[in-house]
Amino acid sequence: MAEQVFAEVIGDPIAHSKSPLIHRFWLDAAGIEGDYRKRHVTAEGLATYFAERRDDPDWRGCNVTVPHKLAALDHVPDPGGVRQTIGATNTVFRGDGGDLIATNTDAAGFYAPLEGIDLADREIVVIGAGGAARAVLFALGRMAGRGDRPRGSEPLIGRVTILNRSPLKAAALLALFGLKGQALQLGSKLPPAALLVNASSLGMAGQPPLSLDLSPLPDDAVVYDAVYAPLETPLLAQARGRGLETIDGLEMLVAQAAIGFELFFGQAPPSDRDDELRALLTV
Repeated sequence: MAEQVFAEVIGDPIAHSKSPLIHRFWLDAAGIEGDYRKRHVTAEGLATYFAERRDDPDWRGCNVTVPHKLAALDHVPDPGGVRQTIGATNTVFRGDGGDLIATNTDAAGFYAPLEGIDLADREIVVIGAGGAARAVLFALGRMAGRGDRPRGSEPLIGRVTILNRSPLKAAALLALFGLKGQALQLGSKLPPAALLVNASSLGMAGQPPLSLDLSPLPDDAVVYDAVYAPLETPLLAQARGRGLETIDGLEMLVAQAAIGFELFFGQAPPSDRDDELRALLTV
């Protein structure tokens, strides 16, 4: 009798991950016999991990979190050109022929909560220049008109400012994704942006805090923190204290997880119990 099919999330650290709660909830709701686990994988163990999983027919794939989003591309085929576009993977799945395939669902997951928010010609600030930031900047590049929008049409967003410990690395990402803007040292004064996105690990449990002065932001600004552990980060608490609209990391996490679930288990997760899922994740 075949073993139970499963997928998992890998990272270092990994104890904080809420992905097993999400996928197990969906598996149960959809009546699928399967499991979703967390697996602690170090940088030194990454190659061995994929070598072992490649030959396991019950393994349907994995989500990839820090610090492996870039390094995983060295061990998994990339037929969709993720390396040349986003430059980082957060999802590896088994294709129809059994081969492993790297992709990235973070960009779509990032954009989903922003749908309906008017950012036309408005400035945006992104904190960080790692794997998650690359997905955010890829999505912003599409919003700015680098993607399928007609040539000459008005951009959906204005300038993008990246704050990072290495402004040089951040400036290279602006060029890579075709974004107009500037790269500044982390800790620099914020411009009056309509959207502030923390795409770094700062503020995550076990990581240094993210300390920003939000006073330059206008009253209609949106503060979006991709960190979800803790869910109520100091950044979001500060933003709410100012009466600013906020988007927490669970919204991006669940949106990108839904795409991964379909890749792993062959069907979209049920969407009629989203409120129940969020309640489970915020306990």
